[in-house]
Formats: sequence, C-alpha cells, structure tokens
Amino acid sequence: MVSPKAYPHISHWAVGALLLLFALNIGCSRTHEHIAPAIDPSDSLPMMTAHGISNLISDSGIISYKIIAEDWNIYTTVPQKWTFPKGLFLEKFDSTFHVEWHVQADTAFCHDNRLWELRGRVVILNREGTLFQSEELFWDMNAHEMWSNLFMRITKPNTDQQLEGNRFRSNEQMTNYRITNSAGFTPGDMIQ
Repeated sequence: MVSPKAYPHISHWAVGALLLLFALNIGCSRTHEHIAPAIDPSDSLPMMTAHGISNLISDSGIISYKIIAEDWNIYTTVPQKWTFPKGLFLEKFDSTFHVEWHVQADTAFCHDNRLWELRGRVVILNREGTLFQSEELFWDMNAHEMWSNLFMRITKPNTDQQLEGNRFRSNEQMTNYRITNSAGFTPGDMIQ
C-alpha cells in the first residue's frame, strides 16, 4: 500500500478531481426542463355552474339562509370557493323564520363555506330598517361579524339621519357597529 505521505500533492489533487467529476456527473445526469407544471382544471374551471338559482341553506337542520343569484359557480379548490359573478341576493332568517337582514351585491365570493366577500354596490337592510351601503363587505359566518375597509353609509329608518365612515365592523345582525373616520348628518328644522 502506498502511503499518502509519499505523494501528498497527488492524493489531494486526485481526490479533488474525483469530487469534481462526481459533481459534474450528478449535474449532467438530470435533465431540467424550464416549463411550468400543468394547470389543474379544478383550479380554473368550476366543478358546477348553476343558472337562475333560488336556494335555501340550512344550519343544523334549520333553514337559515336563502340565496338568489343569476349564476353560481362552485370550485373544488382547497379551500372550496363559490362565486356569484352576476350578483347575489341573500336573506338571513332567525329561528322563527323571520328575515333578520338581507344583502344585495353586484359580485360575491364565499371562501371555505364561511367567509363571504361582497363587492360592487353592496346594500344591507336589517330588521330595524337601517340601510347600510358600501362597495365592499366581508362576513365571517363563524365569528358572526361583518366589516368593510371602504367608504360606507348608514341611513336610519323613518329619518334622514346618515352616518358615513371609511371603515366599519359590526355584529352579524348589523345592530352593534363601530365606524372609523365617521361623519354624520341629522336634518334640522329650517329657520325662516
């Protein structure tokens, strides 16, 4: 056996050359194609599309919601997504089947069967007759709250009282709400 001390410059050089050849061999043995992975049809196409729908939705066996929409697309992505590209009308019922509130929007999305995103002309009318208007509304069904990060207006029933603001957060019944950057208008008697 040859001692590494006898040929120190050859053993280091040989080991380095072998490592270089081994690294080049590994790098060259794989072919790397510079293409994107195939698009999964379930990512871009709805699993189901319904037209002209009126649907009742139950929660624990009790009818809680009514959805009316021109188009309803259901995607099987994770998380699941519903889209209502041509608008949505939704009513929420209480336990005695009276309407708590209803909402109308130009476009709507429901993410993971719990988080609603409403866009366009969003109008909500609650049981008390208070009218909410905004260009955006988010509704978390699990947390039972609604919010918007855009300009919104609230009009009280049977009056011309209006409250405006740039952000709001509310309970699900739209009866207890906080408004950020608010301004209000209450008409008074005109002085002659």
